[in-house]
Amino acid sequence: MERITKEYVKSVLPVRDPYGHKGTFGKVLCVCGSVGYTGAPVFASRAAVRTGSGLVFLAVPERIWQVVAVKSDEAMPFPMPEDDAGRLHGVCWNALAERAKACDAVLYGCGLGRSAGLNELVRQVLTLPQPVVLDADGINALSGHMDVLERRHGITVLTPHEGEFLRVGGDLRRGRIDAAVDFAEKHGVYLVLKGHETVVAAPDGRWRVNTTGNSGMAKGGSGDVLAGMIVSLLGQGMEAMDACCAAVYLHGLAGDLAAEKKGERGMTPTDLLERIPYAFVKTEK
Repeated sequence: MERITKEYVKSVLPVRDPYGHKGTFGKVLCVCGSVGYTGAPVFASRAAVRTGSGLVFLAVPERIWQVVAVKSDEAMPFPMPEDDAGRLHGVCWNALAERAKACDAVLYGCGLGRSAGLNELVRQVLTLPQPVVLDADGINALSGHMDVLERRHGITVLTPHEGEFLRVGGDLRRGRIDAAVDFAEKHGVYLVLKGHETVVAAPDGRWRVNTTGNSGMAKGGSGDVLAGMIVSLLGQGMEAMDACCAAVYLHGLAGDLAAEKKGERGMTPTDLLERIPYAFVKTEK
């Protein structure tokens, strides 16, 4: 079995340029959040910052912008047009596309909610040339429209839990590894099938299983943190399979470090976020 190990992650992490500046270390755009889901965009964007991105932009519906802005010290949130329910409106595409031009990778989905307009918006996001990470409602929006991935020319990462995986046509009857590999090859995506021993699969048949993490991470918000870590590493120029594997390993290790102090029962995604830097330090020693 191909395991994600400390040695592997250490070998693929990019070296920080001592003469670099904020533009050197990747610019990412997170498209997240809706009324009732103000934590998701904050978790994702904070994770991208903690993982080393030089600039993190955060697009949220106008109605939650002030809430998110108060929680965002490093990431840069900006308001976008919304529908009557406080979800992003499809008319925001042109503005998003303009923002994305200056970015190296894009995350779409954390806490967005579901609507016909968002189903259309995800299809437009998948026309971007940059690597795109689809999480949560970004994945749900593909249900019944998986053909859009066949027209995709850039790198695409999907980060489903098992329920979302089944919703977009995944088949777990042969086990998680075979299911992830088959799905990644069929749809030309990098798949991060979350859960105990998260499986990462590439379109070319490569796969690895994670070795870190614990049950204390099974709480709302932990997946948003992982999505932010993946988009950050992609924005820093890592090869997609390496970026997914490194993010999954470091995410789990941060969770293990949090559990050491807070316990699996009481730890939170905020505790997880705070220990991302320590996970890097421990891995890169």
